[in-house]
Amino acid sequence: MGTLYVVGTPIGNLEDLTLRAARALGEVSMVAAEDTRVSRRLLNHLGIRVSCVSCNEHNWRQRVPELVRVLETGDVALVTDAGMPGVSDPGAAIVTAIAAEGFDVQVIPGPSAVTTALAVSGFAADSFTFLGFLPRRGRERRERLAWASALPDTLVVFEAPHRLRATLADLLGALGDRQMAVCRELTKLHEEVWRGSLSEAVEHFTEARGEFVLVVAGAGAVKQIEAHDSQEQARELLAAQRESGARAREAVAEVVAATGLPRSEVYRMWVETGRS
Repeated sequence: MGTLYVVGTPIGNLEDLTLRAARALGEVSMVAAEDTRVSRRLLNHLGIRVSCVSCNEHNWRQRVPELVRVLETGDVALVTDAGMPGVSDPGAAIVTAIAAEGFDVQVIPGPSAVTTALAVSGFAADSFTFLGFLPRRGRERRERLAWASALPDTLVVFEAPHRLRATLADLLGALGDRQMAVCRELTKLHEEVWRGSLSEAVEHFTEARGEFVLVVAGAGAVKQIEAHDSQEQARELLAAQRESGARAREAVAEVVAATGLPRSEVYRMWVETGRS
């Protein structure tokens, strides 16, 4: 019995393909590709001649029996147009179907637009939420964004160029004016990473070309910024109160009312500023 290899392929630069992935593609009996035209370019670049069949969201159910027949005597590689199968394509369902038939499934890791965008964005990536492509229908889209607005983690969104500006506007309306990074054509010749606020992005991207990954600050980062701003405001107010000769109780009460910070925190700041 053969093995299904889930192979990560380059998201742009063909030199990002791993040696293990290249070897596997050259040794399998068949390559199941999201789009055979895209995968053929990679295989031709490697000088590999192998049977390549389409296996996408429209035909994967009909294709699985054929993959099973090939796996009876040989190995199959599952690839997507770019990155890891299973991310915004039917790869997960194919893996489940093949595993249910009793065949071994192995992953050959490779590039990912999600982790690449996170790494270059500068946002925290120790915890993030991948939203993929947002729903196209208005109600589903609003519900999805309302749910995402409360998430503390960094948010990652895929988007096509013709919907980019509308998506940026929807994100602004649902999340508020958060900081973000717009990553375009990652690892490709015209790669671009734009950083700024959502409102600035709406104004900046009047025209769009290429493939986009949007990385947006989570609610947790927003709260941290707000807390920092409140603390800075409190320190300035306390300094003014001290210069005016106010007593500790009066000064702390005034600043608590102005900033909403806990009394214990403001009192600690009062004591610390008195030492400087």
